[in-house]
Amino acid sequence: MLTDYFAAFTAAYTPYKGGPWCYEDGCLYRGLELLHRATGEARWLEEMQSRVDAQIGDGSSLAGYNLSDYNIDNIMSGKALLYLDEVTGDPKYMKAAAILIDQLATHPRTKSGVYWHKLRYPWQVWLDGLYMGAPFQIGYGLRTGDAALVEDAIAQVSTALEMTFVPATGLYAHAMDEARKQPWSDRETGHNKAHWSRALGWLAMALVDIAELAGPERFRPLEAQTRALLARIAGLRVPGGLWLQVIDRPDLAGNYEESSASAMFVYALEKGAVLGFADAPPADLFDILAAKVVRKRAGGGQEMAEICEVAGLGYFGNRFRDGSAEYYLTEARVSDDIKGVGPLMMSYAAHLERGSDAAEARVA
Repeated sequence: MLTDYFAAFTAAYTPYKGGPWCYEDGCLYRGLELLHRATGEARWLEEMQSRVDAQIGDGSSLAGYNLSDYNIDNIMSGKALLYLDEVTGDPKYMKAAAILIDQLATHPRTKSGVYWHKLRYPWQVWLDGLYMGAPFQIGYGLRTGDAALVEDAIAQVSTALEMTFVPATGLYAHAMDEARKQPWSDRETGHNKAHWSRALGWLAMALVDIAELAGPERFRPLEAQTRALLARIAGLRVPGGLWLQVIDRPDLAGNYEESSASAMFVYALEKGAVLGFADAPPADLFDILAAKVVRKRAGGGQEMAEICEVAGLGYFGNRFRDGSAEYYLTEARVSDDIKGVGPLMMSYAAHLERGSDAAEARVA
């Protein structure tokens, strides 16, 4: 069973960066949260809570966290704090969440008002940053009654979509340099050259999560773009299969079906269908995903394969990542990276949720 794989993976999981607060661990927390919501099984919540507690103590600090890094990635794990506050009522979780809100209060922004991706990435908006920051900011605003936080987050996402949209493809650029100074950015548009699937996966998940949190009225400024993106993603799926690493380039030699982005897309399409923003995906879509990406591991057990380990833009060590289609194919493929397994957990939970909703509709 797939849940056996999730349980074994979680039991063996060690903090991604050795213990400091980071978004990668947040992918595990989010997967566990959604499994708990979908199944009601206490084991998922207990696992998440014990791991989060080890990083926040009494809530007065976050392990290894430095606000002055102004790294939007560090915000993402805050969603676990909001959920633990919801289910336990322990004040330490909102105390810890306030540390992240303090970062956002002074986080640098583009001239158009969108958070920089990181302090060391000035004037840059990256799609994954929308997933890392906006849902937490909205959730915190809703829990504390701060409507301005909610409105600001939605306005930022709306602006970021305008900044990164590529009319020729109907998709969004991995990143945009407002200053047009980065060597990977187009001097006219500020965009990088190609469409990396996982960047679009982060965006698609951000949009459906924001829709669920904010409700129909607040979400209206993002509704048309969300519908269009989910439809475009559905249309780019490999017939009978998943989604390519460079999503819109089936002609590209060496392009391959990448599992982390595919899990994100399945999550977004399943959730989007429940929320009414996407046509219902094929009933067997999750089964196709699971069959293609989870395989037997040499020596016993299972693993999730064909995960792009990482991809970025700009200089990294002595290597320049130019954001081209060819570049995205050079990054290593690994197994059991949490950036893939977390979204697989999320997609499974969304699949269960849609199945439950369909069953209730048939009864009604």
